[in-house]
Amino acid sequence: MRTVIQRVQFASVTIDGNVKSKIGRGLLVLVGIEDRDTDEDIEWLCKKIASLRIFDDENGVMNRSVVDVDGEILVVSQFTLHASTKKGNRPSYLRASKPDFAIPMYEKFCAEMGLHLGKEVQTGTFGADMKVELLNDGPVTILIDSQNKE
Repeated sequence: MRTVIQRVQFASVTIDGNVKSKIGRGLLVLVGIEDRDTDEDIEWLCKKIASLRIFDDENGVMNRSVVDVDGEILVVSQFTLHASTKKGNRPSYLRASKPDFAIPMYEKFCAEMGLHLGKEVQTGTFGADMKVELLNDGPVTILIDSQNKE
């Protein structure tokens, strides 16, 4: 499972001209799912994301988590995070899970993320053509892959 975490001042998802979800200060989490992902990957990632100390404390040091600052989280599915660009110029998405596996995993991820956050997370719509708007704060952007725990 691959994630791109962006610290934001705000973020929103618009589908067919209608705002589906929006958040204020918090994290935009893009998540890509592959067939080898498990419930353990979900638990590990959600705990890690909720605990990331990437918000400033009173001294301007990144020392507080999204939970500490009572922030919000917007989770958006993004199969293109598993793009392979090894061959040619057209990315291959063969590693990205098909919807029958990915949708339940995405839903579990969102539910688990909400548990760690202590409130419901906002979401996009799996498989929809989404317009994601954000104001990256910092900018702070973190990549985490559960198959490569660094």
